[in-house]
Amino acid sequence: MRIVFFSTQVYDRESFLAFPRPQNTEFIFQQPKLTVDTAVLAAGAEVVCAFINDDLSAPVLEKLAANGTRLVALRSAGYNHIDLEAAQRLNLAVVRVPSYSPHAIAEHTVALILALNRHLTRAYNRTREGDFSLRGLTGFDLVNKTVGIVGTGQIGAAFARIMAGFGCKILAYDPYPNPEVTTLGASYLELDALLAQSHIVSLHCPLSPATHHLINASSLSRMQQGSMLINTSRGALVDTPAVIDALKRGHLGYLGLDVYEEEADLFFEDLSDFPLQDDVLARLLTFPNVIITAHQAFLTREALDAIAGTTLANISAWAEGKPQNLVRLEA
Repeated sequence: MRIVFFSTQVYDRESFLAFPRPQNTEFIFQQPKLTVDTAVLAAGAEVVCAFINDDLSAPVLEKLAANGTRLVALRSAGYNHIDLEAAQRLNLAVVRVPSYSPHAIAEHTVALILALNRHLTRAYNRTREGDFSLRGLTGFDLVNKTVGIVGTGQIGAAFARIMAGFGCKILAYDPYPNPEVTTLGASYLELDALLAQSHIVSLHCPLSPATHHLINASSLSRMQQGSMLINTSRGALVDTPAVIDALKRGHLGYLGLDVYEEEADLFFEDLSDFPLQDDVLARLLTFPNVIITAHQAFLTREALDAIAGTTLANISAWAEGKPQNLVRLEA
């Protein structure tokens, strides 16, 4: 059985090769993203292993199926980037990694909060240049601040535990309340009420038609003047031009992003030798109260090991006719 991995970096190869290879399997690591043009690289492979910014639209799936692919193994929990209707029509099984390390994402979220609040990037750059003044570096105590968590699955719950440890008041919004989060003393509210009462709003919900641009001009207007917005979930949860407008007006005080709606052609690549072609992202990067990381929240040794282990177990289970972690088209 041939397994072709797309969008691979050195850390992907290292994590997968650290596990015993299933018997009679061949690993082929491809650095390019999966697109309609690169799908040919998977010709003859029964399994294609894809990441979050790979193109898994109907035309790509059709090419894969025509060339012998029978399983798409996602190295991610999210699956909004795959056309499940096309996969079902083409008899392509789809599996995912439902959980790897919620702590990795939650801890990176806290890192963004602390870096924004205490102006760490600005302070770091100043001291390297011999400027030891403290003007403009005033932050705020996290204790007793209200943190609104949108989405309280495993990642949201892990984040809630950390913020409770800081002594924050926790508010939550989720159609399916998590008893673990309630035990921390969190109050579940409607989204508008959460936005209005929170000093910090952190997004941890999946991307779906219902959550697309959940944060938009209208919802931003409900947030407190000078509040902080963090998104380590999916880029399209946020209407970026609306956020830029809120930053320009001073209504939004801080913004921390690890994801971006148009990241597919940017993140995971070194583009430092070229002019940035995305004018919206370029504008965001001009704000001193904005920190953007390139979808690295998942990047811990523990998370990589869990992704590789679960993905290989998914493939082995499928090959044995006992598939696990299947992604099915909802009725």
